[in-house]
Amino acid sequence: MALHFERSEFDARRDRLIIEMTEKKLDAVLLFAQESMYWLTGYDTFGFCFFQCLVVKADGSMVLLTRSADLRQARQTSIIDNIVLWTDRDGANPAIDLRNLLNELDLLGARIGVEYDTHGLTAYNGRRLDEQLQTFGQIADASGIVGRLRLFKSPAEIAKAEKAASLSDDALDAALPLIKQGGDEALILAAMQGAVFAGGGDYPANEFIIGSGADALLCRYKAGRRKLTKSDQLTLEWAGVFHHYHAPMMRTVLTGKVSKRHQELFDAARAALLAVEKAMTPGNTFGDVFDAHARTLEAHNLTKHRLNACGYSVGARFTPSWMDMPMFYQGNPEPIAPNMTLFAHMIIMDSETETAMTLGRTYLTTESQPRPLSRHDLDLIVQ
Repeated sequence: MALHFERSEFDARRDRLIIEMTEKKLDAVLLFAQESMYWLTGYDTFGFCFFQCLVVKADGSMVLLTRSADLRQARQTSIIDNIVLWTDRDGANPAIDLRNLLNELDLLGARIGVEYDTHGLTAYNGRRLDEQLQTFGQIADASGIVGRLRLFKSPAEIAKAEKAASLSDDALDAALPLIKQGGDEALILAAMQGAVFAGGGDYPANEFIIGSGADALLCRYKAGRRKLTKSDQLTLEWAGVFHHYHAPMMRTVLTGKVSKRHQELFDAARAALLAVEKAMTPGNTFGDVFDAHARTLEAHNLTKHRLNACGYSVGARFTPSWMDMPMFYQGNPEPIAPNMTLFAHMIIMDSETETAMTLGRTYLTTESQPRPLSRHDLDLIVQ
């Protein structure tokens, strides 16, 4: 069995979920987020692109409804003992199979929470699910229950995040010698991803972001590669990943002479990140962290060049994105607490001069100041 945590860890997670279910008076929850299933049982698959559901009852018992392709996957990677298959066939409606399973589990008329807010439950399947459950029992939205439990990391999870961060640093170290005039983005990207794999890491939940020249102002992956010029800018956003735990980092690396505008933007980005670090302490909220970022960039007259969020929680995530909730945005009331792994990114994109500057790293929150998980400093990197 390919488990990455001790059985006692999974037992503790199940017990935490049961407490939440009891407080919310839920007889069962229907989990569709792959992150929830992985966190609770170790189940590791990309089969959530199809209909699958982990049913968890208030007594802690669990049943997985999935396809035949994931039967052995669940047996090999998880602690799930009870696995029920729905069959691929013309006109198949697995929501009916799920309703029948719930009936067999004596949940008719029960109060059932559904994890709606996830890529693991499409709108189409969500509508089919609602059609089957509307008269079956009392249905409640339970989208945030497991997600909030995952926000607070155990010592074993923190160890995974620290390993992921070391792989992030290895990826940057592999890239730097290739960032020069004539350097090929394809080779840079291959070196970074290769360093993560060579260190025992995994694929990330989304693509590494790489862009030079005008594309350095983008903060999403896109197809196509470019070679660097003598005086260029290269924006990189990547993550070391270990057992699906992510530790993203972000940098804009320069080649050749540093322009006045690049230096201005870097000074502002560094000041903003340091302000964010000071705010990332218990007693403050995620909104307070964003405000520290916004105030600093406003003081540098860069408000129109910043984004409306400056980071988010990270952990064990699956496709399509390593971004987790909650995020650093204006007014977010979620309190900062110890043992969170949080990625803060300062992104400044001056479209008027086509000048980019980014700076970001992953932190572990503590009882006081957060601890950066990267071994790299915050100096401007010029090759």
